[in-house]
Amino acid sequence: MPVSDRRLDYEPFACAPALKLEAHEQMSRLQLDALNARLDRLELLLERLERRMWLAVSGVAGVIVAQAFQSVIVATP
Repeated sequence: MPVSDRRLDYEPFACAPALKLEAHEQMSRLQLDALNARLDRLELLLERLERRMWLAVSGVAGVIVAQAFQSVIVATP
């Protein structure tokens, strides 16, 4: 059998650069997932803060309107 007709069947092996690249990709994926989770939590906190701010603003506006209405009632005989 000539050498050119033979197929050399080697078992696949993992080389160090490929392993480092794979580990880096996995680490990047984990960091990105953690970052996305933190962003989701921040968005939730911002939504809650926004609701509280609107509640406070509407409360202040309600007090101002109530005082104006009360002064109108007192001034009118």
